[in-house]
Amino acid sequence: MDVRVLLILVLLAFVSRSRAKTDSNDCLSGETCGECIQIGPQCVWCKDPDYKPSRCDHQDSLEKAGCTALGIENPRGTITIDKNKPVTNRKPDVAETLKHDEITQMQPQKLTLDLRSGEAQKFTLKFKRAEDYPIDLYFLMDLSDSMLSNIENVKNLGTELAKKMQGTTSDLRIGFGSFLEKLVMPFILTTPKYLKNPCYPGNCTAPFTYKNVLSLTSDGQAFTREVSKQKTSGNLDSPEAGFDAIMQAAACTKEIGWRNVTRLLVFSTDAGFHLAGDGKLGGIVRPNDGKCHLENNMYTMGHYFDYPTISQLADTLSENNIQTIFAVTQPFRVIYEQLSALIPKSKVGILSASSSNVIELILEAYKELSSEIILENSKLPKNVSISFVSHCKNGGSQKGENGRKCSNISIGDEVTFDVEIVTEGCPSNGKSETIKIKPLGFNEEVEVVLNFICECECHKDNIPNSPVCTDGKGTLECGVCRCNEDRLGRLCECSRDEVQSEDLDANCRMGNSTDICSNNGECVCGTCECKIRDNPEERYSGKFCECDNFSCDRSDNKLCGGHGRCVCRKCICDADYTGSACDCPLNDSTCRTGNKQMCNGRGVCKCGKCICTDPKFQGDTCEFCPSCPGVCTEHKDCVECRAFKTGVKKNGCEGCSNFNYIPVKKKEDLSPHIDPPNVPLCKQRDANDCWFYFTYAIRNDNVEVHVAESLECPSGPDIIPIVAGVVAGIVLIGLALLLIWKLLMVLHDRREFDKFEKEKMNAKWDTGENPIYKSAVTTVVNPRYEGK
Repeated sequence: MDVRVLLILVLLAFVSRSRAKTDSNDCLSGETCGECIQIGPQCVWCKDPDYKPSRCDHQDSLEKAGCTALGIENPRGTITIDKNKPVTNRKPDVAETLKHDEITQMQPQKLTLDLRSGEAQKFTLKFKRAEDYPIDLYFLMDLSDSMLSNIENVKNLGTELAKKMQGTTSDLRIGFGSFLEKLVMPFILTTPKYLKNPCYPGNCTAPFTYKNVLSLTSDGQAFTREVSKQKTSGNLDSPEAGFDAIMQAAACTKEIGWRNVTRLLVFSTDAGFHLAGDGKLGGIVRPNDGKCHLENNMYTMGHYFDYPTISQLADTLSENNIQTIFAVTQPFRVIYEQLSALIPKSKVGILSASSSNVIELILEAYKELSSEIILENSKLPKNVSISFVSHCKNGGSQKGENGRKCSNISIGDEVTFDVEIVTEGCPSNGKSETIKIKPLGFNEEVEVVLNFICECECHKDNIPNSPVCTDGKGTLECGVCRCNEDRLGRLCECSRDEVQSEDLDANCRMGNSTDICSNNGECVCGTCECKIRDNPEERYSGKFCECDNFSCDRSDNKLCGGHGRCVCRKCICDADYTGSACDCPLNDSTCRTGNKQMCNGRGVCKCGKCICTDPKFQGDTCEFCPSCPGVCTEHKDCVECRAFKTGVKKNGCEGCSNFNYIPVKKKEDLSPHIDPPNVPLCKQRDANDCWFYFTYAIRNDNVEVHVAESLECPSGPDIIPIVAGVVAGIVLIGLALLLIWKLLMVLHDRREFDKFEKEKMNAKWDTGENPIYKSAVTTVVNPRYEGK
């Protein structure tokens, strides 16, 4: 266990030292102030002219090295709010009509961030869902022949929907568009007869790809009139050109009449859809350009451009803040749910066979869409990252992708988002960039201007052709020379014509190493100038700065164990020490005991420490043996035999000639020979239960046993007092038993007498007459005697 703990401590010390070394050197690669501050927010530049150490370092390191407070260059990022119009708060019980451009749901609206590399800038966005917010709803309907029964239920959508949504908005505009298929084979028959009436011999309207029947209007009756005029058409295959219709309805904002309000696109069909690439079946190979191509409210480029991709639809709908409701029949529910998962802010509703539930479907889908806030941002510049933390109305906070959204937001609810923007390096060559953050499906957005801090303030105060830079051969900037193209060196003292930069680096590399000056210095005109450490006692040295006086092995947390000098990463030990950390003393005095014996004769001395040869022994001088019976117990029988001729070995004392027997008179005479713990005083009991005393010592490889001849024997017992005591005890116990018996009898008699007295008091007869006495005289009366 001790070894494992030691290894863990050594590993932690190594890691700590490595981290400390890394932390102190992470800024040292910055050669100019601009390069320094781009390494990270922890790096600071010193512009003092006479400052010699590395100018790019941590601020505390620069201050310790002598950089003045005025010489510190440490620009920090800032946030400026340029436009901060508060969110709209309607007064309760007050009828207030506001135009859509007078309603504010996001705050603030514009910010400017000054970003330094690695330093995060944080700000908070507030969103409040406004009451009575205007809505534009565009109904896009499949007019294939299978949808004929649906038109009747859709034509009253304008007026009915306005009534249903009175509690949500008083400003509803509604429009109508229809779609069918591309006018090429094999999607439709292109013969003249079927181009006029694809339902021949039935009657239906000519086929088309997409047409805008009614732009957005607040006139519900106009919607009813225009929808009532619509007739269905026909095509050959089941999928329709719905993607073409969605793209045109989203891209043609002016033609459709979209306002900067809540935009809803209701897509109603009972069929699937064609994807990008399907146009090749009709010879259409040009990708969809995502632009508006309406002429007289008809899509004219259906035969020229392929169907749009799903990503094109998603991007166009998102850019134009359009929320999509797919109103489809049950057989196509799954495929449109998969499509909805790829298009932000979209929902799928199940349409009944005749579209009788279309209004309820729209209301339910709108409720779900408008109750969820999802923030998105425009494309970020390279090396710029953004993160969000949402604080929704339930009091919980979410991070990551969930930090962009809040759900179950009702009208009047207010939520906040913490936004953090970080840049690495100097993107866009220091030019300002603008990004936008907006909630999906809403017309409002936040503009964020990003300014990148790529240079220090002292960069503006540079001195061209400064005499400090070797007779004006460079520009003095932030305390250092920025040399002209033909010069090199810290002070531009080297000429590129005389020494090539490649040769300079080669002269500063040791052997085949790729490290310049062993990563411990700078190469100046082909010569290494070693770094200066914060600790003035620690120094790099050598031609390639390959040596130092602080990286040698340590012992007891001391360099070279405190018994030597560190020279070029190796310990030069003092005269009495050796080893890689000078932790091995050559003097063996620490291994000798009081009897001058080496490790008590049980080991060898290495580096001033005893290495016990007998594994049973341990201790600094191999003096302890936890598993041994003890010296006293081990030699007791031999000492008793040789000194007193008794014991288990009294017949010949076999095996007891390995020590010198030295008798002494009394126990007190053993005191000069006692030396705990090496020479203890032994006390043992002999065969006659007498105590005898001796010492066992090893001196000059000889075993000496000093024995006290006088024994301590216990005296015999005195019989008379013992007998007298026993007799007296018996008599006393007998008397005590008699007294107890007498006491018990007295108590018993008294109890019986009391009982007799009590019964006597309860007697029912007179004490003067015997109740069972009968007289011997009998008197007989003659019944006929009349007393005459």
